[in-house]
Amino acid sequence: MTYTTNEMMTVAAARRLKNGSVCFVGIGLPSKAANLARLTSSPDVVLIYESGPIGAKPSVLPLSIGDGELAETADTVVPTGEIFRYWLQGGRIDVGFLGAAQVDRFGNINTTVVGDYFSPKVRLPGAGGAPEIAGSAKSVLIILKQSARSFVDKLDFITSVGHGEGGDSRKRLGLPGAGPVGIITDLCIMEPEAGTHEFVVSALHPGVTREQVVAATGWAIRFADNVETTAEPTDVELTALRDLEARTAAAHGQAPGEA
Repeated sequence: MTYTTNEMMTVAAARRLKNGSVCFVGIGLPSKAANLARLTSSPDVVLIYESGPIGAKPSVLPLSIGDGELAETADTVVPTGEIFRYWLQGGRIDVGFLGAAQVDRFGNINTTVVGDYFSPKVRLPGAGGAPEIAGSAKSVLIILKQSARSFVDKLDFITSVGHGEGGDSRKRLGLPGAGPVGIITDLCIMEPEAGTHEFVVSALHPGVTREQVVAATGWAIRFADNVETTAEPTDVELTALRDLEARTAAAHGQAPGEA
């Protein structure tokens, strides 16, 4: 089966979610990847959303954290305060799955503004629970499409801290957990370099060149000593993803591909 770059990105991200792990899920691309993982490689993953659902198993992708599909399919629903205080700050979240508008070389995220904070070019959706997830989850995965506008040398605003200024910055800030351990894009997979915690390319998706990645990155991106090639999506993965998107489009009255 042929596939798109967006499908490759979603499949590659889904594969990073280990079976049986507890995942705090962001809406959008993270939710799509996490639910694809639940439908394929990680059937026993526990999906948690900040509105309170624990063990959500939506048949269609939620429009927001308040989508009734999440509560209706969850094992249980608890108050939002319990999600953050008991589950997240209590060290019970294995993976935080986040999206971003901008990300820098140390996995810090901006979802607040593009441009000056007081007179922005674009005002973005904002923080939501992302700063707490990025700060307290045992590890963090980030998924977004790659371009020089989104992968920037310096963030316009730091909404959620990844590895701070690099090195032991995260530890000095007193943040628990490993921080971001992977950035998955439509071109490649990046992982933090030992010691510096600067993200370097560890795998290229099939057909993608180093030159494409360099052109789509706003800093002098570096490559690991051994850069792998991401395995292509299987027919099972693509069928599950496309069925999920089709159900979502039908449920929300969207055109195919908008889900």
